[in-house]
Parts: sequence; C-alpha cells; structure tokens
Amino acid sequence: MKTENIEGLTLFEINLLIQQGARFVMFPNLMTKFKSSTIYFIRPEESKTKYIIKHFLKNILQSWRTFPLRPMYLSKSLFYLAIGGSDYTHRILADLKQINPVYNPNLYCLQYV
Repeated sequence: MKTENIEGLTLFEINLLIQQGARFVMFPNLMTKFKSSTIYFIRPEESKTKYIIKHFLKNILQSWRTFPLRPMYLSKSLFYLAIGGSDYTHRILADLKQINPVYNPNLYCLQYV
C-alpha cells in the first residue's frame, strides 16, 4: 500500500508526531471491499475533512455503477467516513521499524571536527 504525506520525514520525526497526535489513516473505498490503496499520514494540526470529502465524492461516483446495491454501500461508506477512517498507525510503524536502516557514523572522523 502507498503511504502519503511522509516525504522527507525520518522515523524519529514520525514517532514524535505520533506522540503529539498524528495518525496513519485509510479511508474506505466502495468497489474494492473497503480496501483502499492509499494510507494517509495525518499530522496533529491537519484536518481529516479534505480526505473525507475526497473519498466520499469518489464513493458516490463509483456507486453509480452498482445501482441495486447503492444504499448498502453508501451507508457503509458514510459510517466509516463518519468515524474518521481505519487507524493503521501501529501496523505502519511496525513496518517502518523493520525496514529502517541503522545509521552508524564513523566516530574517528567526527572527533576532529
């Protein structure tokens, strides 16, 4: 899955932002059985409403194709958007900690600076 809004952040900075209230959130998608391909990193001062509106409009456009099942899919979509999406913070952090390279500087070169 693709993770957006973490460009240029280190694992340490991501952990600090998560302690301040940031979250990794996935919003539902109707046609793919509520599995979206994008997970958003929402910072503490950032609002979720722009992502919720984007996904709600996307779900309405996709539900036009499934006319008989539209009320059921749309009500599920509204429910998951109303609660703020699915929280994937712990899963993403576990993945990031596994692939994070350990930085070991050469201390011999640093002592003469």
